[in-house]
Amino acid sequence: MKPIRLMSGFFTVGFWTLLSRVLGFLREALLIALIGPGPVMDAFVAAFRLPNMFRRFFAEGAFNAAFVPMFSKKLEGSEDAKSFAQEAFNGLGFAVLILVGLGMVFMPAFVWLTAEGFAGDERFDLTVGYGRVVFPYILCMSLAALFSGILNATGRFAVAAAAPVLLNILLVGAMVVGALTGGPIITWLIWAVPVAGVAQLALTWRAAAQAGFALRPSRPRWSPDMKAMVVIALPAALASGVMQINLVVGQVVASQYDKAVSWLFAADRLYQLPLGVVGIAVGIVLLPDLSRRLRAGDDTGARIALSRAGEIALALTIPSAVALMVVPQTLVSVLFERGASDVDDTAAIAAAVAVYGLGLPAFVLQKVLQPIYFAREDTRRPFHFALVSMVVNIALAVGLAPFIGWIAPAIATTFAGWAMVLCLFIGARKYGEAARFDDRFRKRIWRIIAASLVMGMALVLGNTLLEALLNTPWWRGLGLALLIGIGAVSYFGVGQMFGAFRLAEFKAAMRRS
Repeated sequence: MKPIRLMSGFFTVGFWTLLSRVLGFLREALLIALIGPGPVMDAFVAAFRLPNMFRRFFAEGAFNAAFVPMFSKKLEGSEDAKSFAQEAFNGLGFAVLILVGLGMVFMPAFVWLTAEGFAGDERFDLTVGYGRVVFPYILCMSLAALFSGILNATGRFAVAAAAPVLLNILLVGAMVVGALTGGPIITWLIWAVPVAGVAQLALTWRAAAQAGFALRPSRPRWSPDMKAMVVIALPAALASGVMQINLVVGQVVASQYDKAVSWLFAADRLYQLPLGVVGIAVGIVLLPDLSRRLRAGDDTGARIALSRAGEIALALTIPSAVALMVVPQTLVSVLFERGASDVDDTAAIAAAVAVYGLGLPAFVLQKVLQPIYFAREDTRRPFHFALVSMVVNIALAVGLAPFIGWIAPAIATTFAGWAMVLCLFIGARKYGEAARFDDRFRKRIWRIIAASLVMGMALVLGNTLLEALLNTPWWRGLGLALLIGIGAVSYFGVGQMFGAFRLAEFKAAMRRS
């Protein structure tokens, strides 16, 4: 894949991911407005997290880390990639069906393990009931992840990236219909989840069939390829488990302080927007490309692809991180300060946003560096690095909390993110020049940082000039849009002058995407 094609794939995935995240914000705004905080919303959030937790742990983490590189190499080597995909489809479907069956039977135990505080009140029974409706969603999403992996490996990024948008469209639509008809909104919402799963699976299944991979359910078979894939997937699954432990530890520490869980959740949603658009998009596009190049023995091409992916990612991430650190109060007040949220909440959330902003480049760099290992079917060392990150996270979250309070989990997450990047970077030296950034990357990164710092100063000045507008109800949104415009113009203008990037490269990639 040439650099322009790599960039076009990134922009394609990034566009659909951005749309999905924006619709996700709308979904949550409607959830709070129409259902509101309380037992019903608590139960829905806890129930919906169950299939999503297993999806990240099982399908999108472990399975993709093993399947995509193996499938890409078979595709590049003109081997029987379709038979391999069929075996993986059968095996994954069989394993997830067992998981769904266990979940339906032992749902009370699952709820107790993940929401122990619900025991003894109405939220527990509500969560068990909702969980049994939404848990089969994991079957559809796991198989959709397989078809998305096939599409990404064949360079067809649009459908796979667009599929998650369906979930938010259907959930938003369900709540609107429920509100208009006067029925129980939660009933519409709960049943929309499995319907959305079927829709996503149907979309990716059809696209994969059109790409020449029309897979049909059949009896699973334990073949050498399946054994090799499981061996690769297990460490990736354990690494995903470590990440889930980090999230749980942060929540446990934050739960000791009033409102801290809500503050950190709101801050997390804000920094996850650039992380999802940039980091996930780069990881999705880069992994199959590296796998194909390594299979073909093209080490030079692999290094160029890695360097351009890192360049694109940091060119968009570093200015985002600077913005989160220099104007967090403005961002949070315009986006979240309404209704039950007051100025004290804004100040607390803004503090967490600034801390997460410091870690944002690390979280994105992880998405750039991990494919170096996964493309070589090495999932063991990323697991070991994840353990190091977990130790750093637990030590700082628990150790700092008595001294600095609720903000400790955010600081711990940021330091753990940079520890993971350091481990990945040092470990990649084993793979030689093909796993290192080239001279163009090293020259441009400092120019990107310089342009981002100039943008930061422009944002501070713009924030002062627009202060009256930003503090006026109904006009705050316009003020924020103008401030974002100031940041964008200053960053891309100065970046072009400094040689941090060439806008023609972005334009060419966007025309192809």
